[in-house]
Amino acid sequence: MNILLKAARIVCPDNKELHLKKRDILIKKGTIEKIAATIDAPSNTKLVDLKNLHISLGWLDTGVSFGEPGHEERETIAHGLYVAAKSGFTDIILYSSTEPVPDTSSDVVFLKERGHGKPTRLYPMGTLTKKGEGKDLAELFDMKNAGAVAFYDFKKQVANPNLLKIALQYAQNFDGLVFSFPQDGNIKGVGVAHEGIMSTTLGLKGIPSLAEELQIARDLFILEYTGGKLHIPTISTSESVKLIANAKKKGLDVTCSVAIHNLVHTDEMLSDFDTNFKVSPPLRTKQDVKALIKGIKDGTIDYVTSDHIPIDVEEKRVEFDNAADGSLGLESAFGALNHIFGLEETISILTKGHSRFGLQNSVIKEGEKACITLFDPEVEYSFGVDHILSTSKNSMFLGAPMKGKVYGVINNDHILI
Repeated sequence: MNILLKAARIVCPDNKELHLKKRDILIKKGTIEKIAATIDAPSNTKLVDLKNLHISLGWLDTGVSFGEPGHEERETIAHGLYVAAKSGFTDIILYSSTEPVPDTSSDVVFLKERGHGKPTRLYPMGTLTKKGEGKDLAELFDMKNAGAVAFYDFKKQVANPNLLKIALQYAQNFDGLVFSFPQDGNIKGVGVAHEGIMSTTLGLKGIPSLAEELQIARDLFILEYTGGKLHIPTISTSESVKLIANAKKKGLDVTCSVAIHNLVHTDEMLSDFDTNFKVSPPLRTKQDVKALIKGIKDGTIDYVTSDHIPIDVEEKRVEFDNAADGSLGLESAFGALNHIFGLEETISILTKGHSRFGLQNSVIKEGEKACITLFDPEVEYSFGVDHILSTSKNSMFLGAPMKGKVYGVINNDHILI
């Protein structure tokens, strides 16, 4: 298919020649053939002429869950990738949150095959341990060869410090990336919300910030001893930012991410016991939100993730203590980030992370494969039910102010707008 983008403003801060310039872009058979001020449409060409059209390099989300296999009622891989594409993401890292968990090379191959040929490319994680039980290392090398981009026992701490030590040492043999969820389960206990004034007022069992910070401090000590590559997903406290900043000053190979909802909401949102706001790690305080945003701006926090976790209504429409953790995040990602950071910084955030996961960076250049996100950054609105594309509807962003509308993507020889 041939595609002609008309009057598209290119947002690409790393390319001074094209950044914020308005150009026509001709794409033939998935490859950018011409970029110019004006291009006449050849025959048999799909014309894309959208209001206030902006484009950028395709976006990456470093942490997404669907439901398949095991919970297809929440979200299938095919529909989840459709949601991701309509939300502007050309690439997603799929959490190891399926049932059964992906702890063998055949599991990784299955996930890759289910995502093959879609406008959004799927890159699966494998578990760090067999069955995600935290006892014995899984087939890390075999899963890496099958296409796993990282190893993670989804939302579970690596309780055994020696296991993390061995994992970091072993993974160095094949440049493997180890995830460690930042939450000490013994300190968390049966907590369901941030330990503070709000949890005390509501009578909810608290999760102290210490549960996260102690785990991170331990993991960083181990990393300093072993070497290797460590990623700490979805940090949520101000002290966590300081711990990681100090580790980076020491030269440790550590990266981290934060979930978008931890930049937007605080534990004050729990006052009505709305289970859509129950997530792990929990929503924290205004002070934490301020520190997290500062950590993104100064580079301490490497990536921002939607932490997209579909949950069916039966697991959310229960008492707060018993509700499943998780919120949707793909559909609201761009609008929420653009509302906080503005256009150029938002695009910088959304296009980071490929090299950390061993993925190829795309470029907007004649002769290169088209990997492009299309959007209008100026539309302002409140996020509503009609903006949810996922099968599940558990979004904590309902009613939140948004800035920016995504049209879709051109990627992998597909156009979805």
